[in-house]
Amino acid sequence: MSFGSAEPDPPRAWHWRHLLLAPHRLGFFLAMAVLLAAALWWALVQVQRSGAGPNLPHAVSPSLVHATVMTFGFMPLFFSGFLFTAAPKWLRVSGPSARRLAPALLAQAAGWFAWLCGSHVHAAFAATGLSLVLIGLGGTTTMFWRLMAASREEDLLHARAVGVALVTGCLCLAGVGVSLLTGAGAAARLFVLTGLWGFIVVVYVTVTHRMIPFFSPPPMPTVQTWHPSSALALMLGAAAFEASAGWLDAAFPGYAAWQVVRGVIELAAGAVLVWLAVMWGLFKSLRIRLLAMLHPGFLWMGLGLALSGGSQLLGWASGSAVLPLAPLHAITMGALGSLMLAMVTRVSCGHAGRSVVADDLVWRLFWLLQAATLLRIAAAVPSWPTQPLLTAAALLWAGLMLIWGLRYGSWYGRPRADGRPG
Repeated sequence: MSFGSAEPDPPRAWHWRHLLLAPHRLGFFLAMAVLLAAALWWALVQVQRSGAGPNLPHAVSPSLVHATVMTFGFMPLFFSGFLFTAAPKWLRVSGPSARRLAPALLAQAAGWFAWLCGSHVHAAFAATGLSLVLIGLGGTTTMFWRLMAASREEDLLHARAVGVALVTGCLCLAGVGVSLLTGAGAAARLFVLTGLWGFIVVVYVTVTHRMIPFFSPPPMPTVQTWHPSSALALMLGAAAFEASAGWLDAAFPGYAAWQVVRGVIELAAGAVLVWLAVMWGLFKSLRIRLLAMLHPGFLWMGLGLALSGGSQLLGWASGSAVLPLAPLHAITMGALGSLMLAMVTRVSCGHAGRSVVADDLVWRLFWLLQAATLLRIAAAVPSWPTQPLLTAAALLWAGLMLIWGLRYGSWYGRPRADGRPG
């Protein structure tokens, strides 16, 4: 593996047909498109709220639109690009081609653009977009389960966890759509949170659990040293607990005993996840940029859970909510955003026939992402200037994702730099 500077783009023409050469090309390109659309749209909303932008009409709550697309939008497209490249190797089966995946992936991307546009027109228009997304996500879920059914591998632990998560994502997305059409906004938000933990986080921790030991060069301690199944069970258990916690909050509003129990469990889970991040070579990874991006991203997960637990206990003691959205964004922007930046960069470099590196540009973008996360967390602090901090965080997120997306998105439509197929 080379850790020098990334090569400049070769002088080869971009063409859409190159997107069909491999699943990761099409999946990642469409994910980048949805990510940029969602980021720029949310930045525009925040600028509007600051009084500096156009007064756009909203038929659906912008917060719900934002939460839904940031949870179910670009992440599943990135998952598809990665899973249908890596999972056939895990399962020792032949995977579907990019052409076969194309209808399902294009349906998702088109559905999200309809969701964003429809949210300004009518709830039914937005829900139609979600229906299109659900058709596409259901298609990729079915194809993934068919891969597992065809496999003769004995160890299907990671694949099964991902398969269950995909089904959970489909069910939660359907729940959001039904709740939107019936005017049940609170239920729609609960389905989004359930999808975040039961779908997105489960896939993230499953893939991270499998891949971090292979990304970490010796002499870093490997996950096999300390019972990998137990570690995965812990992370999946924490995700399952959080997926159900929102519904329990709704069932027992203001119930002090539940608030204390949740706070204690989250603090304990967060502490263990921080310990696992250290055991996975957090500090030794700092000498290699891609690992220095990957490991702190996982560390944010533990810190976010610990922050949530502390917020629950402080809320119980004070009798009012404390930093309700800070833990959520520590996990989504901090943990999932950092892991996305690291893993997509690594896969993009490797499958483009380039050095697997985080060069100066990506390294700066990574630290700007940390700054955007801290700004969003700060916006949740009472008595602080919420809207200016929200606007700054949204603009910084949109700007860095625009730079990152345009750079790597341009690679997917070009041949590999080393001349190899794929």
